[in-house]
Amino acid sequence: MAWFNRALQAFAQAVGAGANKQIVLVIDGAGWHRAKQVVVPEGIYLEFLPPYSPELQPAERLWQLSDEPLVNRKFENLDALEETLASRCLTLSAMPDTIRGHTLFHWWKEK
Repeated sequence: MAWFNRALQAFAQAVGAGANKQIVLVIDGAGWHRAKQVVVPEGIYLEFLPPYSPELQPAERLWQLSDEPLVNRKFENLDALEETLASRCLTLSAMPDTIRGHTLFHWWKEK
């Protein structure tokens, strides 16, 4: 749980959450998200998705993009896999329209 608590704290700091800025973080119901040891920082409120609802998780649609260079390949070691995946993430980070196209649902409001 310590790693999830650190991630929540880092997220809260990155978005400036606190007494004057409230953030609702929508997450799935994974066991480590709901554990008693989770410490939710001030200004962060957790909203849990219903069980078995991958259609409500935009990140689920990104797997096909991130997996593309990994499919049907054998990696000699973990470093080679990590390098390939990191490279793919950098490539995808330069493709915001592609990411948006895979993660924006027609029923979500756009800014």
